[in-house]
Amino acid sequence: MSPALVVAIALGLAMDAFAVSMACSASLSSVKPRQVFRIAFHFGWFQAMMPVLGWLGGSGARPLIEGWDHWVAFGLLAFVGGKALLQALGGGEGCCGAKGDPTRGWSLVAFSLATSVDALAVGISLSAIGASIWGPAATIGGVTAFLSCLGMLIGSRASARFGRPIEILGGLVLLGIGMRVLADHL
Repeated sequence: MSPALVVAIALGLAMDAFAVSMACSASLSSVKPRQVFRIAFHFGWFQAMMPVLGWLGGSGARPLIEGWDHWVAFGLLAFVGGKALLQALGGGEGCCGAKGDPTRGWSLVAFSLATSVDALAVGISLSAIGASIWGPAATIGGVTAFLSCLGMLIGSRASARFGRPIEILGGLVLLGIGMRVLADHL
């Protein structure tokens, strides 16, 4: 598999993580380096490990996950996006619980899982064609971590400048990504 193709796959897989990172940082009053690191690390790690799991499972696992992977991603993104909208509109406790920090706890795990489900299918595909997984997995993880970091920085600047409308947009983006994942698979 050519390096250009691997980078193209990595960029495609990282777009959801980039958008979710922007939405997460828009929901924070201020973004700290530790929060940027947590998002970038977890999104990159999940994106790198999911293709490895898919590759190890091989093409025999494809029929087992195809029927529900999109529902898991949709459910997680719709739930968190809906809570983000409630927070932005002033009617909820925050998109991620009482503390409202999407870079911590179960919210971080939910985002990481929701944005990396597609990478599992990539790993299964690589296994089916007999390709090595280690280089592509590292590339996917690295590109995702970089774009997640960039998304956090862009989202925080946009939020500081535009405030509540950006928070509302962030919730809508999460819902939109969830609906797109669902529509692509139905």
